[in-house]
Amino acid sequence: MRRFTIAAGALVLALAVGAAPAHATNGYFAHGYGTHYKSMAGAGAALSLNTMAPATNPAALAFLGKRIDLGVALFNPNRSYTVTGNPSGFPGTFGLTPGTSESGSTTFFIPSIGANFEVGENGAFGIALYGNGGMNTDWPNEVFYAGNAGVDLSQMFVAPTYALRLADNHGLGVTAIGAIQWFKATGVGSFAPFSLDPANLSDNDKSYSYGGGFRFGYLGNFSPYFSVGASYQTKIWMSEFDEYAGLFAEQGDFDIPSNWVIGIAIKPTESFDIALDVQQILYSDVAAVSSPMMPALRMCMMQDPAGCMGADMGPGFGWEDMTVIKGGVQFRTEGGWAWRAGYSYGEQPIPESEVLFNILAPGVIEQHLTAGFSKAFGTQEISFAVMRGFDKKISGSNPLDPPAGQLIDLQMDQWEFEVSWAFGIGR
Repeated sequence: MRRFTIAAGALVLALAVGAAPAHATNGYFAHGYGTHYKSMAGAGAALSLNTMAPATNPAALAFLGKRIDLGVALFNPNRSYTVTGNPSGFPGTFGLTPGTSESGSTTFFIPSIGANFEVGENGAFGIALYGNGGMNTDWPNEVFYAGNAGVDLSQMFVAPTYALRLADNHGLGVTAIGAIQWFKATGVGSFAPFSLDPANLSDNDKSYSYGGGFRFGYLGNFSPYFSVGASYQTKIWMSEFDEYAGLFAEQGDFDIPSNWVIGIAIKPTESFDIALDVQQILYSDVAAVSSPMMPALRMCMMQDPAGCMGADMGPGFGWEDMTVIKGGVQFRTEGGWAWRAGYSYGEQPIPESEVLFNILAPGVIEQHLTAGFSKAFGTQEISFAVMRGFDKKISGSNPLDPPAGQLIDLQMDQWEFEVSWAFGIGR
């Protein structure tokens, strides 16, 4: 009970301070959740590693036992953009100032917490807190000539989970996801002529949005050497960002897209695990994220309000669905040590035709290399993970000044370090 009280207090503290911008890795989803999973590049849908499992596969809690994890990560995204070519100056065009700029938002601390408790002989109840984000930029210049430009998106999830073991080797789990997100945009007021609600377009206070959804999972241990896991998360339906109803499509609607993952784990020995996962994030679920910019703006320029910012068919960031392949290994040695490593690849979601608006949100990382370890001390455990998101650049023309032929390069790389402490290990 005392440990549960500690965990509850830490959860409240994390809610109070911790919905920090985070994890612009697979678009704006994290490459993994929880130190153990992160150190294996997010792979592990068929493994039960720690109490952050509900973010990947809630069925894993059925095999975890009593455990509480407290973690904190240091996230370091480095974003820049370069404009090559001078504006044309032609009437009706919108050229950008040439040169290279770097975003000032580069370091974030991200807490996380999870707990799992046994319920009856075959059940488990867990709760986890984790976040998404990373569409956070703070450009030191007036990208769009309306003040210093940037966005701040933060998402935090509270995920109570019930999992049940069936015939000892199979588990089912369901997570009810409660979500809160907030958003702020600056320096995009120059698009006011193309917005249905210019007063709620740019430079307002932070806007808050609330909602919920579900995640369902299965994990089957078909032999001591092989297991399969799969899970599906529904779209998380969110209330609207009222203060940015003139920016996002559908009057400020910004739901969180559905996603699914399926994975296998091969266990050649009792101390060695190989995990391989495939994940798909359906950004096309959310118009504010997936709607292309220029087709809608052309409608608006032709006096059709259906294509203006804030309309149901209004412009968005043009992101496409993203499929990610993840692989990881775990090797346990004497003295309570466990060593992990992983690699993941997913084609980034921004088409070349959509680079202009994505100066605000350049989530272009494709490759991640990870490593980490754990050391057990009786019923306690210290774990560490490091992630390197390799440099990625995409290029595209400025569609609002075609005579100039301006080229826009978006570039990003990132690091993440996480340390966690667990106690109450074992059943």
